[in-house]
Amino acid sequence: MRDTGSSPIVLKSALQHKGDFSWRMKKAGEVTDAPEKVSVPGYGASSWMPAIVPGTVLNSLVHNKVYPEPYYGTNNKLTNNKIPDLAQTGRDFYTYWFRTEFNLPASYKNKTVWMHLEGINYRAEVWVNGHLLGNMAGMFRDDAINITDFANLGGNNAVAIKVLPVDMPGTVKPKQWGAAGEFHNGGDGNIGLNTTMLMSVGWDFTFMDGIRDRNTGIWKDISIYTTDKAVLRNPFITSELRKPGYDQARETVSVEVVNPTTGPLTCTVQGEISGQNIRFTKEVTLFRGETREIRFSADEFPQLIINNPRLWWPRFKGEQALYNLTLTATVNGQKSDSVSTRFGIREITSDTNTPDKSRQFYVNGKKLFVRGSNWIPEGMLRNSDERTYAELRYTQQSGINLLRMWGGGIAESDYFFRLCDEMGILVWQEFWMTGDTRHPHDQALYLSNISSTVKRLRNHPSLAYYVSSNESTEMPGAKELIMKLDGTRGYQMQSEVDGVHDGSPYKQVNPMQHYENTASARGSRLDGFNPEYGAPTLPTVEVLREMMDEKDLWPINKEVWDYLDGGGFHLMSTLYTDLTNQYGPSKGIDEFAKKGQLVGAMNSKSIWENWNYNKLGYGDRYTSGLLFWYHNCPVRQVCARMWDHSLEPTASLYHTQNALEPLHAQFDYLKNTVSVCNDYLQTFTNYKVSAQVYNIHSKKVYEKSQSTDIPADGVVNDLFKIEFPANISQVHFIKLRLYNEKGKEVASTFYWRSSDKYEGSKTLTGPTTSGFESLSELKQTRLKTSFKTRKENGRHYIDAEIRNNTPTLAFFTQLQLLDAQGKPVRPSFYTDNFFSLLPGESKKITIETSSADLPPQATFVVKGWNVEADSFSISK
Repeated sequence: MRDTGSSPIVLKSALQHKGDFSWRMKKAGEVTDAPEKVSVPGYGASSWMPAIVPGTVLNSLVHNKVYPEPYYGTNNKLTNNKIPDLAQTGRDFYTYWFRTEFNLPASYKNKTVWMHLEGINYRAEVWVNGHLLGNMAGMFRDDAINITDFANLGGNNAVAIKVLPVDMPGTVKPKQWGAAGEFHNGGDGNIGLNTTMLMSVGWDFTFMDGIRDRNTGIWKDISIYTTDKAVLRNPFITSELRKPGYDQARETVSVEVVNPTTGPLTCTVQGEISGQNIRFTKEVTLFRGETREIRFSADEFPQLIINNPRLWWPRFKGEQALYNLTLTATVNGQKSDSVSTRFGIREITSDTNTPDKSRQFYVNGKKLFVRGSNWIPEGMLRNSDERTYAELRYTQQSGINLLRMWGGGIAESDYFFRLCDEMGILVWQEFWMTGDTRHPHDQALYLSNISSTVKRLRNHPSLAYYVSSNESTEMPGAKELIMKLDGTRGYQMQSEVDGVHDGSPYKQVNPMQHYENTASARGSRLDGFNPEYGAPTLPTVEVLREMMDEKDLWPINKEVWDYLDGGGFHLMSTLYTDLTNQYGPSKGIDEFAKKGQLVGAMNSKSIWENWNYNKLGYGDRYTSGLLFWYHNCPVRQVCARMWDHSLEPTASLYHTQNALEPLHAQFDYLKNTVSVCNDYLQTFTNYKVSAQVYNIHSKKVYEKSQSTDIPADGVVNDLFKIEFPANISQVHFIKLRLYNEKGKEVASTFYWRSSDKYEGSKTLTGPTTSGFESLSELKQTRLKTSFKTRKENGRHYIDAEIRNNTPTLAFFTQLQLLDAQGKPVRPSFYTDNFFSLLPGESKKITIETSSADLPPQATFVVKGWNVEADSFSISK
């Protein structure tokens, strides 16, 4: 964060305000004027089309209705020829000029004026007021250009940027090389010759034929700010913690000092850590144009020793304590520039001192059981702070404690990492290489992109680990560069070495396979550290209707569904459909989608609870970490996860949230046993676990309870076994409750189970899987709902209490906040959803949304599997 006394001017389009676009764009081949003319104020660009900045060429072309929405139906399918592909058209087709005008205040006089470009994909010429002032290359490099001598202060200015696509777009034609028996992702592999977002050419979990323009464009912000004679860049602060108590931190601060003037310069750099009474000062003399890094160490400045520091911890482990560092440069007593950054004091290490030599992470000396996931970027880079906040808010709610930035994706925004700092979500950052593609041709360009990224991210305490590539090798010099620029985090060459084994399963399987560890054809996967292991979830019916024509929804049009499932990769139209039909054949898409949520919920809960069971060696095996494959949908898909691309949560979010709650009682469908998991760093004594079993008529047929102590960050496995009565109904229900030493309920879990026997991995049998048709026998019931609305800090809240006063179970109850057209209000945050209420039970739920997202008139709906729908009007 920079503070020079004036707020930066950010050059964005006005799309979000539905107003005039400040940016315009036109195909480079259609611009006949010289760039000098194009980039001067007053140039006639009225015939140019509105442009979305930040955004891509294809984003703007779709907005201007030149091409149809790629995420709808099979519009993006290459063989449909609706959207031209870069590999077929050549680079000129998607090479565009972007242009805007802006005013600079007269107060900028006697200042140095900078234009900061945060990210352009892939090559760019930057013209300001008729002058070519910079060239950029590589998707992940930023640049600050000195435009002082060319700026029109107190008047109008123009910037024109010619953006060229990647050098080698690659084709979607599968390559002939790669691992035997593996699906050959990344097209012909040549997209990897660039330093860019590799998945834009196509991958099996998203559109197989990729994004047509390979995301050409100005994909991050452009801003203008001023400094005086001295400039500060890339502040960095590191902490060395004293062991074993972690009760003292020795801080080291560094910052780059730049002299942009035409002569020598002497300046004073002062640092301050807010609220700690820590200040330090150093003088430096620079020759013309010099950039020098200066350092402040605790050896030189003892005030940089912090006793009993507030430590930063991941979610559930402790406080996310953050400090603020400000560095100021003065020349002749006058403030010249100032930069601020937040940091956390913590230590993150890892080793392979485990029974199977798998990687084990530690935070502040404590073992961390990694409950992680794989972050996939938005496919067409349709990013916004609002979208980032929603996805990370859902992530925090789910209980996930680490996100892997998969190597075929991107380096996310500063806002993303700031939220991870605040929410206690660790980040594993990979650097845009995979085993499915070639490696970058231009080594220097690739390393410059790494340098820019590491300098930008390294102060974030959430940044935990560096990995050069996904399932491949490293660029020569990458490790040395990363360690030179940082050196405070671990590093490994690629995602499947050094104690991290290869992934799978990725597709739908019989959920019983998770319990017997046969979910992957590659062999045991419920062991050690698995970087990719997951299953899909069908989106809600409202979302399905937004992604394809009604005629393709029902009966299921396999061509459309498979296209929106990575070519059928996740088996949504086949095995997932077969499992959904185990709840009874459906008469239409509404019924099918409702039943499909049950399959997705079972997928998520069964996976996470199996990993809970084996956490850190408490179970039959030693598991140190799971990264769920994958986290968020890059495009509209029928194979969603905890939420879909539209930010509508599925049942999987709430059943993952339940499985990953810090204190959790869980049931094993294979052993019929009850266990208790603890993710806190404290021991709990004299707790009690109870289990109740109800038949299809909501009659309690079994009950058992037992007291236990729960070890810190540990598991009590197989506390007792549930003995199901011989004459129990085909479908029945299990309710587990966890009580503290005072008898207060602190956690609960609900399960549905069939009496079917599991007959092996090649079948669809088992108590998680088959024989659920008799759920139709549940009697209809009606719930009592009371609620209040409130508004705080621009957010709207509905505080509701849902009560079941009937003698019948209310199964799989869903709450929805809908607009006047019956479309879910997105994003909305429900503290729980898709829950079941036994007779006499009640649940308090809060629904939160922003004022901007809440329509003038909305409807709050309570419905469920056997719950008669109730609707309530909500006024803004």
